[in-house]
Amino acid sequence: MDWVLHVDLDQFIAAVEIARHPELQGEPVVVGGKGDPAQRGVVATASYEARAFGVHSGMPLRTAQRKCPDAIFLPSDSPAYEEVSERVMAALRELPVVVEVAGWDEAFLGADTDDPEGLAQRVRDIVRERCGLESSVGIGDNKLRAKTATGFAKPGGIHRLTQEDWLPVMAHRPPDALWGIGSRTMGKLAELGITTVGELAAADRDRLAARFGPTMGPFFRVLAHGWGDREVTATPYVAKSRSRETTFQENLTDRDAADAAVRELARRVADDVTAEGRPVARVAVKVRFAPFLTRTRSTTLPEPLDPATEGERPGEEEPRRSEAESPEPRESPRSPQPEQPPGPESLGEPEPPGVPELRAKPERTTVGDELERAALAVLDRFEFDRPVRLLGVRAEFVEPPAAGREE
Repeated sequence: MDWVLHVDLDQFIAAVEIARHPELQGEPVVVGGKGDPAQRGVVATASYEARAFGVHSGMPLRTAQRKCPDAIFLPSDSPAYEEVSERVMAALRELPVVVEVAGWDEAFLGADTDDPEGLAQRVRDIVRERCGLESSVGIGDNKLRAKTATGFAKPGGIHRLTQEDWLPVMAHRPPDALWGIGSRTMGKLAELGITTVGELAAADRDRLAARFGPTMGPFFRVLAHGWGDREVTATPYVAKSRSRETTFQENLTDRDAADAAVRELARRVADDVTAEGRPVARVAVKVRFAPFLTRTRSTTLPEPLDPATEGERPGEEEPRRSEAESPEPRESPRSPQPEQPPGPESLGEPEPPGVPELRAKPERTTVGDELERAALAVLDRFEFDRPVRLLGVRAEFVEPPAAGREE
């Protein structure tokens, strides 16, 4: 029988650091920023010992130190994590499975087996033997159920979740137990009287479409039923976006300084996009206001921005940046993640209606020019009524055609 397994490396970043520094085993370890809680930065991950004190990903390092004064803080080391991740994926490919990498610390495995639990244990064993890391494995009849099952398996376990037991297990749980539904969507569902997965599964499609749109509304109902993609492919993992951000050690209160920072970030993102050579469909800007309010807004480009045609694009007319008050910005979805739901998810509001005043562009434009313009136009839609702690720019690539979905 065909099964989908979802492998998630437990406390991955912290585990890599502990493997490099065995003396930290059993200690509360917090990784993030430059590893100095006296400076601004956020937690990338925390060991289970630190999590017991309430430390979690995305938390300011200073807050983490207050919650866990004895924590050991370490700086992030992306190249080291990438190297270990590659070793893990290579080990998984030694098994009789199809490996679809989903990120640094997770992968989907496709397998034809009559003993999925036995295979899951082999997965855990080989990751431990080859890389010295612990993992959790979810088993399902599609990706959504397998990934959800991993949550029940953590830490260091195995769990199976299929169509037969999906609703009995999930129906009484809140909607944010589903992969792809966060706190903001939870609040909107509650306004409709929907507070459990079971209620969402039974909700009227038209009512959901009226509240969330013709795509996302019915899609949330699909999630509640546990329907999703079954196919696991060995296609190499491809990032959906490239982003850069910076945390300021002193809050920005000058708008010109914010503009300059966004210009610099957009240029750095443009370098990444050009190196990757993939067309960009959307540009997003993240602003973290003091004390810790994060909001994200985005815009869809009139046409995909393809680095392959750089130097061939003639000058067009660009929107003049307006000083008019922008609409109230929307708070960004909870991160992750990392991880992406098995379907579409909006990461910001569409650009407001109206015809902007125009001004001429240069005769020839570069990827950096166009990303900078787009990012500054998005920045204009924020109301800067408080100091800024962090700015970020993200370029989202044109998505490849979606795989089929069961329903």
